[in-house]
Amino acid sequence: MASSSSSTAVRSWRTAFLTLRDETLTSPGGATSTHQLIHQLIFSHSHSLISAASELPAHEVTSDLLFLLELVVATGSHDMSATLTHTSHLIHDVCLRVSFELNPSSWTLILDSFAKMLEYLIHTPDSLDSIMECLDTIKRLTSIYHRKCSSSQHIQLLKFLLRVISTSHAELLCSFRSIRNQRRAAEMGKRMPRFSRLWEVQTVAFAMLGEIVSRDGSSIPVDVWKSMIEVFRKVMDFLASKSLLVEDNLMSRFYASLLHCLHLALKDPKCSLADHVTGFVAALRMFFTYGLESRTQLTYPADGNQDKELRIMSKSSLEEPKKVDHSPYRPPHLRKKYTSNMKQKKAQNPQSFSDQESSMVDFTSSDSDYSDSDGSVKETETVRNSKVRVAAIVCIQDLCQADSKSFTTQWTLLLPTSDVLQPRKFDSTLMTCLLYDPYLKARIASASALAVMLDGPSTIFLQVAEYKESSKYGSFMALSSSLGQILMQIHTGILYLIQRETHSRLLAPLFKILMLLVSSTPYSRMPRELLPTVIKSLQTRINEGFSFKSDHTGLLAAAVSCLTAALSTSPSLQVREMLLEEISTGCLEAEKKSGVIFTIFQYSEQLTSPNVCFESLQALRAVSHNYPNIMFACWERVSSIVYGFLMIATPDVPARPWKGNAGDIVGVIGEKVLTAAVKVLDECLRAISGFKGTEDLFDDKVTPFTSDCLRMKKVSSAPSYELDSSEVSKNEAKACEAGTEQWCEAIERHMPLTLWHTSAMVRAASVTCFAGITSSVFISLMEEKQDFILSSLINASVYDEVPSVRSSACRAIGVISCFPQVSQSAEILAKFTHAVEINTRDPLVSVRITASWALANICDSIRHCVDDFRPKQCKDSDADSSLIGLLIECALHLTKDGDKIKSNAVRALGNLSRFVKYTFLSGACDKLMDYTGLSQKISGNEVFPSSSNMKGSHVSNSFHPASMGDSCWLERMVQAFISCVTTGNVKVQWNVCHALSNLFLNETLRLQDMDWAPSVFSILLLLLRNSSNFKIRIQAAAALAVPASMYDYGKSFPDVIQGLEHIIENLGSDQISAPSSFKYRVALEKQLTSTMLHVLSLASSTDHEPLKDFLVKKASFLEEWLKMLCSSLGETSTQSEIENKYLGDQKKEMISKALQSLIEVFKGRKHHSMVQKLEKLDNSIW
Repeated sequence: MASSSSSTAVRSWRTAFLTLRDETLTSPGGATSTHQLIHQLIFSHSHSLISAASELPAHEVTSDLLFLLELVVATGSHDMSATLTHTSHLIHDVCLRVSFELNPSSWTLILDSFAKMLEYLIHTPDSLDSIMECLDTIKRLTSIYHRKCSSSQHIQLLKFLLRVISTSHAELLCSFRSIRNQRRAAEMGKRMPRFSRLWEVQTVAFAMLGEIVSRDGSSIPVDVWKSMIEVFRKVMDFLASKSLLVEDNLMSRFYASLLHCLHLALKDPKCSLADHVTGFVAALRMFFTYGLESRTQLTYPADGNQDKELRIMSKSSLEEPKKVDHSPYRPPHLRKKYTSNMKQKKAQNPQSFSDQESSMVDFTSSDSDYSDSDGSVKETETVRNSKVRVAAIVCIQDLCQADSKSFTTQWTLLLPTSDVLQPRKFDSTLMTCLLYDPYLKARIASASALAVMLDGPSTIFLQVAEYKESSKYGSFMALSSSLGQILMQIHTGILYLIQRETHSRLLAPLFKILMLLVSSTPYSRMPRELLPTVIKSLQTRINEGFSFKSDHTGLLAAAVSCLTAALSTSPSLQVREMLLEEISTGCLEAEKKSGVIFTIFQYSEQLTSPNVCFESLQALRAVSHNYPNIMFACWERVSSIVYGFLMIATPDVPARPWKGNAGDIVGVIGEKVLTAAVKVLDECLRAISGFKGTEDLFDDKVTPFTSDCLRMKKVSSAPSYELDSSEVSKNEAKACEAGTEQWCEAIERHMPLTLWHTSAMVRAASVTCFAGITSSVFISLMEEKQDFILSSLINASVYDEVPSVRSSACRAIGVISCFPQVSQSAEILAKFTHAVEINTRDPLVSVRITASWALANICDSIRHCVDDFRPKQCKDSDADSSLIGLLIECALHLTKDGDKIKSNAVRALGNLSRFVKYTFLSGACDKLMDYTGLSQKISGNEVFPSSSNMKGSHVSNSFHPASMGDSCWLERMVQAFISCVTTGNVKVQWNVCHALSNLFLNETLRLQDMDWAPSVFSILLLLLRNSSNFKIRIQAAAALAVPASMYDYGKSFPDVIQGLEHIIENLGSDQISAPSSFKYRVALEKQLTSTMLHVLSLASSTDHEPLKDFLVKKASFLEEWLKMLCSSLGETSTQSEIENKYLGDQKKEMISKALQSLIEVFKGRKHHSMVQKLEKLDNSIW
């Protein structure tokens, strides 16, 4: 019987659709007749057709329904709502029973037909069910067909949904315009079901769009993505224009769907969002308090001077606010018992219960907490509203990540500029959400968004911030002042939360925010007490600890890390005074546990918590670096801590990683903690010794015009003495004496345990300590300790198997080789050279970089030694040339390496070219003679003597002239300079200019006889004229001023004068490409002035007639230029009056020499009028 009815149903389906096909093909009529035919054959008995669909082959059902769909859409009429409604219902119900068999053409047909149907239905009243059936049908077909779809078909579906959203949005706009005079637009969704229909359509469409973007977002073309963003922008602008958000079930679902889809689109941007950032932010801000305004308001207790407790107060002031239980789900049979237990606890300790309740966060459980039928409807709505707020905040974070540069303009909208802790009602800022939102996920999302805002380009952007008191503002607040206010409010809010928050999931991002905030804030432009307040607040929180045992260690490490960041920022006078006060009051003692330094020491000794221990050691290192003057008082504690670590993890016991049992002290002192401890020792020794960097002499030729342009070179590895410069200068002798004492203790107690440690990290840190010793401390050490340092460095650089240790040893060798007492010993320098040369052939670039740096320092040290001792020993002292030959060959080899190595090699060759003696023999290459002034003979077999025979303080004087083995070294060095200047980066080019300056200073050279001289001068002129780097141009100009006479310039003298004149005349039209070049422009102008005056003073010696004609041709410009220089002579610098007078007299002398030289030239050319003008100008300057 069942099979008979089934056969009948199948037969009726086929009869109906065959008849429909035949009738429409044989006798096509109008739209009305076609619709009547469809109703007669199909819709009149649709129930039987739907039941028959499952008995038919899927391909037949698909074909028939596609035919019907195409026919209905193609024969449109004025009123086809009934036909479309029946069609959508039929296809939807059949789709529930049959899996359609689709191909690309049928998929396209369905999407196009449904799009046309929906465009009609959206404008038709009472068609919500049909619209939703169409969308549900598309959704079901997509779930079946999407795996077979190509990317182009996914894009078709995306365009279909965008079309639906745009159509419904346009209808929504028209509807709003028609009732724009109603009093409350926010209630329209309740008054008019038509609006509800449109919102529901958009809710479903955005949900489907989000699924596509989540699944296939990477394959969306840029133009389609732009169209999608435009649709989002229209919807968001519409919401922002109404300024009110409806808080009901329907609208909260719509907002959640919209914002989630927007998040998915923003997460993977295809192009710039700069044009949309402002519009999106304006709309998203409205959601920050969504669901809170109609129910609660957030206030503080009246006594603002006391510690403020965050509370949620009901609007009805007379009634006790109803408390909603948001505890985890409990079965009904257990809830009564739980309630009674909670009442007993509250009665026993009402205050603690209230505190706990005020800090509890409602949104801690999953949505399943509200899935029971006995759950409160209000609870479910509250959770849904909180999801909307979270989604909006996440979109803010996405915008910041997508276009952080454009997003900086939104800071004043998203962050408060005043009263962050005051009960300002419903202020839509991220800090409002972070401080006041009752749901944890919303607060965590706010913290995450704020962290993203503080990261990246904002670090530079915030450097312009400047805090001013509110009374100093006028009607307009500058951006720098706004940023200063914002930073102050963020500090206030974050520190407040850190002191009071107990939830670990929020505390962790709060510490991250504070870390970024401290790193980005220019504290020198903020209130003086701000940085000390941050440090003291962190210290208080660290001492209080954290209530959750599982998160205690992680949160404590994060807090100490923030303290490290605060101590690592630019040194503050107020922080220095705070630390000095702690030391003076004895806060380092065990019985006085109130100081920051004591807290750091206390946690740096917690060996069972390696993370906390490591971060505390980092904080101690930051104190040593930024506030070195307090380390005298801390030395005993530092020495004791480091020695204790080393005695526990001795070289006999291999230092293991951090993993291990909590009680196994040796196991937890891994190499990371030990390395950090050794680095603290290193920083402390540098602070006590007064280390300020490598003791190389910057002896470029300084002229009166360039003396005030010298910049102090700041060495990052040297402690910051800016706050203590006056005290350091007064107590250098005391510092040296104390430094010697501490270094002796370190060499005796600590170094023997670290230099031969099994951990390479520990050994590298230990060797690095020697790179922080000063020459005054080194020379004050006993001879055996000096030998210990030197032999340790040589052994580490030659014999250690780990590259990082050898690299650190080379760095220390580069520092110590600059000490005068070391540079005077040829034996020590030979050992250093041997060790460094070995490492210049290391396969690792990092090792070759430090080795090449040390090589350049050794060459510089030898050159200074030669300059210092030449007057006394040049006639009776000469050293073996093998050492110099090794240095030259090594440096020449390194000029073929990478740029970082090449720059050091060029510097080494420049130092060598300055003191090596050249002799010229007829019929041969230039003969090169070594003249160094070194004071100890090194025979061929004793170039690298053993460390046991090294005595750096006892040298013999003997004269051993030796000629160089390669007579063509000069040409090879110059060729290396020319090659490097054309192939190297800006640092290499600068070093080439500096090296050529040294080459020109070699007194044994006759530049005018060198074939390569014109090429060298041409290169310097080319760099001076065309280089985009002002530092290179400055050094090139300085090199051109080195030759002392016109003859030294040779044939290039006319080119040099003409080139300099052309550059000075056109200097004002130079384009500055990089903002960093502005600060060097003045220095370039002054160096050009000095160089030009120098060469002009030599012009009278030339007999080059074209040059004299050129000077006459440029007489007017030279006159005006010299007048300008004379008028600037009255300008004074920040130096003393005596120094200003001395420099002024030197400037006058240089200008006068140039004027007199030009007068001689113009007299020879019988240019009498100009001669008179220049003579008058010369007389006026004295």
